[in-house]
Amino acid sequence: MPSSSVTVISKCIVYPEKKSTVSDLRLSVSDLPMLSCHYIQKGVLLTRPPPSFSFDDLVSSLRRSLSSTLSLFPALAGRFSTSPAGHIYIVCNDAGVDFVAASAKHITVSDVLSPGKDVPLIFREFFVFERLVSYNGHHKPLAAVQVTELDDGVFVGCTVNHSVTDGTSFWHFFNTFADVTSGACKIKHLPDFSRHTVFDSPAVLRVPPGGPRVTFDADQPLRERIFHFSREAISKLKQRTNNRVNGIETAVNDGRKCNGNGEINGKITTVLEGFLKSDTNKKSYDRTAEISSFQSLSAQLWRSVTRARNLDPSKTTTFRMAVNCRHRLEPKMDPYYFGNAIQSIPTLASAGDLLSKDLRWSADQLHKNVVAHDDATVRSGIDAWESNPRLFPLGNPDGASITMGSSPRFPMYDNDFGWGKPLAVRSGGANKFDGKISAFPGREGNGSVDLEVVLAPETMAGIENDPEFMQYVSEVTYDC
Repeated sequence: MPSSSVTVISKCIVYPEKKSTVSDLRLSVSDLPMLSCHYIQKGVLLTRPPPSFSFDDLVSSLRRSLSSTLSLFPALAGRFSTSPAGHIYIVCNDAGVDFVAASAKHITVSDVLSPGKDVPLIFREFFVFERLVSYNGHHKPLAAVQVTELDDGVFVGCTVNHSVTDGTSFWHFFNTFADVTSGACKIKHLPDFSRHTVFDSPAVLRVPPGGPRVTFDADQPLRERIFHFSREAISKLKQRTNNRVNGIETAVNDGRKCNGNGEINGKITTVLEGFLKSDTNKKSYDRTAEISSFQSLSAQLWRSVTRARNLDPSKTTTFRMAVNCRHRLEPKMDPYYFGNAIQSIPTLASAGDLLSKDLRWSADQLHKNVVAHDDATVRSGIDAWESNPRLFPLGNPDGASITMGSSPRFPMYDNDFGWGKPLAVRSGGANKFDGKISAFPGREGNGSVDLEVVLAPETMAGIENDPEFMQYVSEVTYDC
């Protein structure tokens, strides 16, 4: 890997094309806990634009389109303000966002996308506001964009305050930015800035003097890798975890008594298949009884990381999964509600149970908690926070936790700025600690998944040598 220095060419503030008409937005029960988190940093790696379109042309185009996009997302061009009563608001005052143009022309796409290797640290230099805590939105822009020119590619990195957006709203903004840049005549979906939701609350979060800090050691030695799982691999995992539906078993087991793919003598037993062909059972089959592909993948990761950590069998492990609450409420929220509308679902199990029971058992623990997170559970979580307002405790203080963020359902590869979809999606250094996992869709789509896995070095070495985990991992070929 060549020297990893990135040179800033220019920096400016981009203002919205039109003045905001959006009133001040009070941070919600879901926004406020994120004040101690770093700004979100996600970006897309693209091929170079056509030769007729220089990097200077691209920079000018991105500035114009960002200005137009901010007119649709005026909250991102604002700043925080705390009222005398202690409530924190987004003041949509058109103060603008940072825009940086940078160069790393000594680096190629293949340099940063080497399969099977750790994610290069240079990606952290492709973003603005490295390790900036969200509370700083009182005096710093709430968003920033950096475009970096490589030898044969371009990286567009977007940084957004985590108390302003969750992943759903982040990618809504990013997709719209790309659409506007590519010349879209009509914006598909406008953001909903309504604050008349169950998350709006008069509760006040008291912050420590000087503002909150992250709740984990950001300097801990870590390794970071992208593990790719094809649609076929995830299908095999799902077959393993769904070996019992409504009391009907197949011969699929935990992979140790068969060939690792949930097969015996090369065939999957057809008891379940016959069961589902029955007209009566087709009608009675409850889809919520089925463990999902993503829950199956998460369970395998949970088992393998726990094994690699060599924990005492009695040690309680935790798998935290962030869930979108927009569709879980009754009535449902607008799917394009702009802000945070997420909650964390913790699932607990002893290390001994995770490793002595089969994969289906682990997946079922996750599945039951996700299915149970309904309207009543969301409202109960809000009530609990209002009775004791607090910051979100990111991190792995007991050495036995995993935190899953992002989602393979986010439309990350829809960010076509006018000359083709991204080659890859990558993040900066924000909110990374031992056990932090981010899920991305695979570039080929069709249900494939990339997991951005951040672990202590010895734990990463453990899962790299875990055949139960690595049998599902495949390398990606990038069409550079």
